[in-house]
Amino acid sequence: MNGLIGKKIGMTQIFDEEGRQIPVTVLEAGPCVVTQIKAADGNDRYDAVQLGFGKRKPKNTTMPMQGHFRKAGVSPVQALHEFRTDGTELNLGDTVDVSLFEGVDKVDVTGTSKGKGFQGRIKRWNQHRGPDGHGSRQVRASGSIGMATHPGRVLKGTHMSGQYGNKTHTKKNLTIVRVDSERNLLLVKGSVPGSKNGIVYIRTSR
Repeated sequence: MNGLIGKKIGMTQIFDEEGRQIPVTVLEAGPCVVTQIKAADGNDRYDAVQLGFGKRKPKNTTMPMQGHFRKAGVSPVQALHEFRTDGTELNLGDTVDVSLFEGVDKVDVTGTSKGKGFQGRIKRWNQHRGPDGHGSRQVRASGSIGMATHPGRVLKGTHMSGQYGNKTHTKKNLTIVRVDSERNLLLVKGSVPGSKNGIVYIRTSR
């Protein structure tokens, strides 16, 4: 198995042996509990394990999911995610922690970016402002979006205003700076998508 579910704690900085500053993101990686096992020789036709992370009150869990957790013999969890297995022997109810990344150099972290709502083309696509001299009415307004053909049309993929953020992004090849097995913390160099306490999925880089 090559991944865990975690939570983004926040960003800080540490110093290496030579006194150089390293910006890091602190992730709470696990502990995750095994809630389902899929096998290639069964109905699923592929090898994977479903992990659960966090805690959820039974009253806030739907009845089908309560039955799913009851079958696995675990308490309701906040997040579920599948990871492909590489021959690792796991059973229902087993716990996997951050020690999985001991000896690993780089990881890929997937999260949901912060939602910024409906934004214009300047903030959403980093476009330039218009002339702001006397009498100008196009300081931040959109310019031409088409051509003078007949019938005119707007080309697909034209950068325009719209929803910004709140999308799934993956930061690849993040260097692992430190693994704290006692507190289940994983420190990676650089930033990670999402806000504080947001759910992230951590995988070993290929």
